[in-house]
Amino acid sequence: MSGQSAVEELLDIYAAGLFPMARSADEPELYLFDPPERGILPVGGVHMSRSMRRVLRREGWRARANSDFARIVDHCAARETTWINNTLRALYAALYRAGHAHSLGVYAGDELIGGVFGVSLGRAFFAESMYSARPNASKAGLLYLSAHLERQGFELWDTQYPNPHLASLGGETISRRAYRARLRAALEGEAASFGAGDLPPLPA
Repeated sequence: MSGQSAVEELLDIYAAGLFPMARSADEPELYLFDPPERGILPVGGVHMSRSMRRVLRREGWRARANSDFARIVDHCAARETTWINNTLRALYAALYRAGHAHSLGVYAGDELIGGVFGVSLGRAFFAESMYSARPNASKAGLLYLSAHLERQGFELWDTQYPNPHLASLGGETISRRAYRARLRAALEGEAASFGAGDLPPLPA
């Protein structure tokens, strides 16, 4: 896949309820996944613990949308084992240029310390990966993203596979059938805009 046709093909894949992954960084091939159970997070409803509120008050971190997309993808891929290969990097970059891939970075001053990136289509946001260079920075990114998606009018926040960490933040596990019903609803009507720039602080 390459060029504009690749962007359209990849968006069709997400619209069908599937997502691409590589087996490793060294393999150029991509595989499509359609798990029987899907993980989702509540838009605007991610749980913030008291301890996390204290962290945010103490650290004074801030967040920005779509300011360091390539760097955040690079950090997410910089692991001993990763499913983000060069083929996917190129596709994500093409989606970003087309306005369908986005990032949210968490900053301590001017230092990027964590982030998350994903793909948007209609009112659905498909979270792909996140990273953290400091304890709690990735969790802060999810909290900022939760509030941001709600402000921007998103309805579905797909996390692909459920896991205990996401469940502790309010994540749900739903069936493939339920997921596709929610996806169809999120793809109807006017698309949401992810936006860019500094995000409002989270409530203390």
